Amino acid sequence: MNGRADFQEPNAEVPRPIPHIGADYIPTEEERRVFAECNDESFWFRSVPLAATSMLITQGLISKGILSSHPKYGSIPKLIFACIMGYFAGKLSYVKTCQEKFRNLENSPLGEALRSGQARRSSPSGHYSQKSKYDSNLSGHSSFVTSPAADNIEKEMLPHYEPIPFSASMNESTPTGITDHVAQ
Repeated sequence: MNGRADFQEPNAEVPRPIPHIGADYIPTEEERRVFAECNDESFWFRSVPLAATSMLITQGLISKGILSSHPKYGSIPKLIFACIMGYFAGKLSYVKTCQEKFRNLENSPLGEALRSGQARRSSPSGHYSQKSKYDSNLSGHSSFVTSPAADNIEKEMLPHYEPIPFSASMNESTPTGITDHVAQ
């Protein structure tokens, strides 16, 4: 021994290292299958319905006169825009469902990275996170919440200033006593 005792509790949970998922990551066969499944489901079950609905609503608004049509191209530019926005909204709305599918994969580095990222966000403070050097002892208190404990801390920590009435504040019409001539 080198004078140091390496002791670890037998039941202590050691966090596994987070796998590096970068641009050079090559997905496994099962991850590729889930990517394809997510792509198909997000397209058919979210993007197509949202794009069609947004196009129908846009066409309805144009026919009622609420939206104006283009003088040369008619309603086509607005319908294309509504279709594109519906498509992307559908894809974005499926992200959490797809992430959940990856979290449920057993032997997936990508799923492990998502699970460990979720554990970091939902863990109690101090377990995975490091406190910022800008945090103060008032960080747990919101400035909009008024509780007796928060008021006492604020009274002790912050200097007390008397409010200035509006009529006594400086503005362009208030005389300041400063003049151009020298008093004799």
